[in-house]
Amino acid sequence: MSKDNRYFIIPTALFSLSCCWGSAIQAQERPNILFLMADDLRPELGCYGVEEIKTPNIDRLASGGVVFQNAYCNIPVSGASRASLLTGVYPHYPERFISFSARASKDCPDAIPLSGWFTRNGYHTISIGKVFHHIEDHADSWSEPPYRTFPEGYDVYWAEYNRWELWMNSESGKHINPKSKRGPFCEWAEVPDTAYDDGKLAQRVIRDLKRLKEKGEPFFLACGFWKPHLPFNAPKKYWDLYQRDEIPLASNRFRPEGLPKAVRNSGEINAYACVGSPVDTVFQRKVKHGYYACVSYVDAQIGKILDALDSLGLADNTIVILLGDHGWNLGEHNFIGKHNLMDNSTHVPLIIRVPGMEKGVCRSMVEFVDVYPTLCELCGLSKPKNQLDGKSFAPVFQDLQTPTKPYVYIQWEGADNAVDPRFSYAHWLKDGVRKTHMLFDHEIDPGENKNRVEEAQYKGTVESMSDWLRNKRSIWDK
Repeated sequence: MSKDNRYFIIPTALFSLSCCWGSAIQAQERPNILFLMADDLRPELGCYGVEEIKTPNIDRLASGGVVFQNAYCNIPVSGASRASLLTGVYPHYPERFISFSARASKDCPDAIPLSGWFTRNGYHTISIGKVFHHIEDHADSWSEPPYRTFPEGYDVYWAEYNRWELWMNSESGKHINPKSKRGPFCEWAEVPDTAYDDGKLAQRVIRDLKRLKEKGEPFFLACGFWKPHLPFNAPKKYWDLYQRDEIPLASNRFRPEGLPKAVRNSGEINAYACVGSPVDTVFQRKVKHGYYACVSYVDAQIGKILDALDSLGLADNTIVILLGDHGWNLGEHNFIGKHNLMDNSTHVPLIIRVPGMEKGVCRSMVEFVDVYPTLCELCGLSKPKNQLDGKSFAPVFQDLQTPTKPYVYIQWEGADNAVDPRFSYAHWLKDGVRKTHMLFDHEIDPGENKNRVEEAQYKGTVESMSDWLRNKRSIWDK
C-alpha cells in the first residue's frame, strides 16, 4: 500500500462539480451520503416501468434523482458483489481474489474500502444491517462498529429455524427442511413492520440520522436491508397489496434456444421448506407474490427514512443512493434466483439523487466498480492510488446524455461477460481456449430467448466483444 493510502487526505479545494450545486461549496460543507442497499433487488420497480409492483417511495426517490437504466453488478452473488462494489475492485484478481464467499478483509486486504476512504477524509461513517456480506469484513473502516440486530446472525446457520427470528408466524415452525433446518421459503404474519429485521433497521437509521445531525459533521450512512432476499417473509399487509392471480408470470418460461449447459438455475430456494417445482405455475405465482410483498415492505422502510431525511432538514445536502446488490430471476426460463449470467441476474437497479443536479433517466453503461470513484468525485475527494478499477460517472449529473464506457464487465464461474446497450456476450475459457459462448441481442430479443452466437450477421460483434474480454483478462494474467 502506498504512503498516500495510509493517511487522511482532506482536500481544501472546491468541489470539482460545485458549479452544478448553484454555488461554490467549501470542503467542510461536503454533502452527506445516505447509501441504501436491498439484497436481491432487481429493477422490478415502478420507476423502471413495472406497473404491477407497488413501490411508491422508491419511485418518489427516483423522481428527484437519476435512474440508471443500464446498471450492472460485476458478479451475480451477494458477498463478492458487495466486496467488489465497496472496494472498487473487480472480483477476480490473481493477487486480490474476492471469493464467492467474499470475506472481503481477507480476499482484498490491501484495498481501502469506500467506508475507510470516507472515514479518512473526515466523514463520520456508519454501517447498519447487511452492507458488507459479513459484519467483520473491513469492520475497522467505519467510524463506529457495524451494527446488526443480531451481530453474529450471518454465519452458515443464519437461516436455521428460528435462530435469528426470521419467521414470525407459528405455522411456519411446522414446516422445516430436514437437510438445512430452514423454515418455509415465505410467510405472511399479522405483525408490525418492526417485527421483522428490516423494520428494526429503518428505525435505527432514523435514530442515527437524528444523532448525526446533532454532530454537525459530514456523514456516510449505509443501510443494507435483508429483503427481498429469501425467505420471502413480510407483514401480511404487504402481501395483501396484491391479488396473486393478477400478478403476471414471466412470458418466456422455457430454456433459451442454444443456451450453453454452463448456464444453470440457482438451487438456493431449495434450501427452504414448502418449495415446489420451478416449472409449476402455482409455485411460480407464489414466488413472485412473495418477492413483490418483500419489495413493497422494503419500499415502506425506505419511505420512512426519506421522510426523516426531509423532516430533519438534511435532504438538501445529502446524496441518496439506492441499489440492489445483483439481479434475480423470477421465472424467466423457469429460473428462480441469481447465480448465472442471464441479464435478470446481473442487471441491477441504481438510483442516485444529488441535490441541485440533473434528474431523469440515464441510459449510459455503468457498473458497480464505478460507484466508488463517482462518490469521491461528487464529494470533492481524491481517490485511492492504484486501486480503483472503475470510472467515475459523475459527469452524468450535469448531462444525462454523457457517454460513460463501451462495455461493463461481469464474471461468474469461469465465464467473462461483456454487456453494452445492445448486446450481452459471454465466453468460457480454459487455458486460453474458448469452450463455449453465448450472445444475446437485446434489441430484437430483450428476454434473451435465443443464443445468436453462431449467426453469421453477428460474427463481427462476437469477435470484437471476445477480443475486449481477452484484453481485459490479459491485464491481470501478466
